[in-house]
Amino acid sequence: MVKELIHDPVMLKVKARDASAEDLQAAADLAETLEYHRNGCVGMAANMIGVFKRIIVFYDDKKIVTMFNPEIIAGYQPYETKEGCLSLIGEPRPVTRYKSIKVRYQDKYMKTHEKRYSGFTAQIIQHETDHCNGVLI
Repeated sequence: MVKELIHDPVMLKVKARDASAEDLQAAADLAETLEYHRNGCVGMAANMIGVFKRIIVFYDDKKIVTMFNPEIIAGYQPYETKEGCLSLIGEPRPVTRYKSIKVRYQDKYMKTHEKRYSGFTAQIIQHETDHCNGVLI
């Protein structure tokens, strides 16, 4: 189900709790909400829809990927950029990101994976993982 977006920065700064298999419906709602906003959004974290669990969804090519409990375990080649956010009003804000990352996460079966991402996909994952940690750009 498509959910309403949270725009209150105080709420968005709440650090999310670990997700579990009981949060599959929240993940499905998050993916549907991302798809609904696909023309202006490439990734979302669950707290953007009022669910304070560590779940992110993002487009990798044209496919939506869901990660439970994502954790950036390594970052390579930092760079400065500007990002916008569907939940935050205003112009893009400056932020430091890594060109390449290694992320540990769980899939919908709660199986743990580690994977490297680079380029724009790595940037999206970093942004959404920041949301899980209550960090806003």
